[in-house]
Amino acid sequence: MQVSELQLLPTLPEIFLALAGMALLLIGVFQGNGSTRQVSWLVVASLAVTAILVLMGGHGGRVVTMRGLFVTDGLAVFAKVFILMGSAIAVIMSHDYLRREDMQRFEFPLLVLFSTLGMIMMVSANDLISLYLSIELQSLALYVVAAFRRDSQSSTEAGLKYFVLGALSSGLLLYGASLIYGSTGTTNFDAIGLALSRADSLPIGVIFGLVFLVAGLAFKVSAVPFHMWTPDVYEGAPTPVTALLALAPKFAAMILLLRVMTAPFGLATQDWQPIIVLISIGSMLLGAFAAINQRNIKRLLAYSSIGHMGYALIGLAAGNEGGMRGVLIYMAIYVFMSAGTFACVLSMRRRGRLVEEITDLSGLSKTHPMMALGLAIFMFSMAGIPPLAGFFGKLYVFLAAIQAGQYTLAVIGVLSSVVGAYYYLRIVKVMYFDEPVDQLDRPIARDLGWVQFGTAAVTLLFFVYPGPLFTYAEAAARALFPS
Repeated sequence: MQVSELQLLPTLPEIFLALAGMALLLIGVFQGNGSTRQVSWLVVASLAVTAILVLMGGHGGRVVTMRGLFVTDGLAVFAKVFILMGSAIAVIMSHDYLRREDMQRFEFPLLVLFSTLGMIMMVSANDLISLYLSIELQSLALYVVAAFRRDSQSSTEAGLKYFVLGALSSGLLLYGASLIYGSTGTTNFDAIGLALSRADSLPIGVIFGLVFLVAGLAFKVSAVPFHMWTPDVYEGAPTPVTALLALAPKFAAMILLLRVMTAPFGLATQDWQPIIVLISIGSMLLGAFAAINQRNIKRLLAYSSIGHMGYALIGLAAGNEGGMRGVLIYMAIYVFMSAGTFACVLSMRRRGRLVEEITDLSGLSKTHPMMALGLAIFMFSMAGIPPLAGFFGKLYVFLAAIQAGQYTLAVIGVLSSVVGAYYYLRIVKVMYFDEPVDQLDRPIARDLGWVQFGTAAVTLLFFVYPGPLFTYAEAAARALFPS
């Protein structure tokens, strides 16, 4: 491990993205809303360049800089690439929507960019202070984009609910951080871990602080019982924003949760493991049963995402390197499945208006056969049916739970998957066996078509060449358990 006081090179991707955001903000201000599409593509290009910088600087092992506030390692590199990719896909998917809904304002892609900056800082946080600041940078931009459609009551309500509950979660997180600081005398992850290793038993202040810290982070991944914002925000927010929420922020928050639980509190695994197990079980069960009666596809996907976070948390509950690898594989696959699904949802228009009811998919295989095929692939994958990518995600977290002796957790996960398969297969049934009521608009926007094709190809053909993802995920997980 290299330790540097103020080395700027490891932070080059974040510095570049911040400078690019400020430069694009000036372009938008001087050229007005007519530059929205140009700014959007420049944001996508900036995210791509940032990903390249992340990969170029990711071969130096673990480097701690900024006086211990910032760390870059295999886990951070792995997470940043997928976060940047998820955000870029969300911006691309927003192009057609913003044009059709007369919402072409240059601020939208820039808010996504600054939110993404917060996300990639989150996964490199090595201190409770940098953790909080990066979460707030991400969250403040997301609060605004959730309410971006100002003439829509549902969008405004979604943004307000997200803001109020997000502020509550930030308060819980800060209170937990203050308790941990009061008990250990430091906010640095490495120093906290050192302090706890010297203690005979875990101080009571750290135990309570850890509970509040987990509560604040569980809100960010919409895990039970901190999920209450998810269905309303998913339904009310503009659909590209819903897609963004499903892709990048949850990935970033899950990685941050892994780092927090293993870096400073790795020696307290027996203390926090029961909490994660309960959150995981609650999320899986709620995601499986609450989605059954949903008629709005965005609300269904909201409950589905809660369930998926529960499955991912199985790997964290296992508490070992195999479990962390399973989480990383699961979240990486989830990015592709969610991106493709939301690209299909954004393509559901009738007479120029976006439709979101499951019944609107009736007979889709007859009117839009390729879109129906793509959506069927995503639904089967989310259900965990082999040999699609989603099967491998669940397989690895379940195996990790079994290897750690968490048999009950694995059994509940399998049973929840069986229940959840019902509402995924119901969508396939509506598309292929119901008669079309009223045909959806054609053609599909080119941007959305390419996203659907690319993500469907990855989801369908993942089993052909899964090696690279497994290799990189294993290396990233190993960074959490340095020898």
